[in-house]
Amino acid sequence: MFRPESIVEKKSTLFSVVVAGVIAILALPIIAPHLLHGYHLAHIFLHVGGISLAGFISVLAGIAYFRLRTKRLLLSAIAFTNFIAAEIVLLIDATWPFVYDLDEMPLSEIGHLLTFVTLGLLALGVFRND
Repeated sequence: MFRPESIVEKKSTLFSVVVAGVIAILALPIIAPHLLHGYHLAHIFLHVGGISLAGFISVLAGIAYFRLRTKRLLLSAIAFTNFIAAEIVLLIDATWPFVYDLDEMPLSEIGHLLTFVTLGLLALGVFRND
C-alpha cells in the first residue's frame, strides 16, 4: 500500500519527485520555447537544476526542522528557500532578458542579491550557538 510518508523517508524517491515536479512545471512556459537554442538551453537547464537541487534541500531542511526544532535548521531551510527565489529570478532573467527590470535595477542584480542573502543566512546558521 502506498503511503505519502514513504516519499519523505526515501531521499532518492523525494529527489525524483522534486526534479520531476520542477521540470513538469517549467516544461511548457520556459523549456519548450528554447529547445532549439543550443547553449541558451544549457543555461536555462543550469537554473532549472539549481531550482531542483535547492527545492530538494529545502524540503529536507524543512523536514529536519520540524523533527528537531532548532534555529540553525530553520535558518538553513529559509536560506535554501531563498535560494529557490534567487534561481527563479535568474531563470526569468535568462529566459526573458530586458523584459522584467525594476526601475534602474536589472533583474539579474536582484538575483545576485538574493544569492548573497542566502549565503548570509547559511553563515548565520553555521555561526549560531544553540
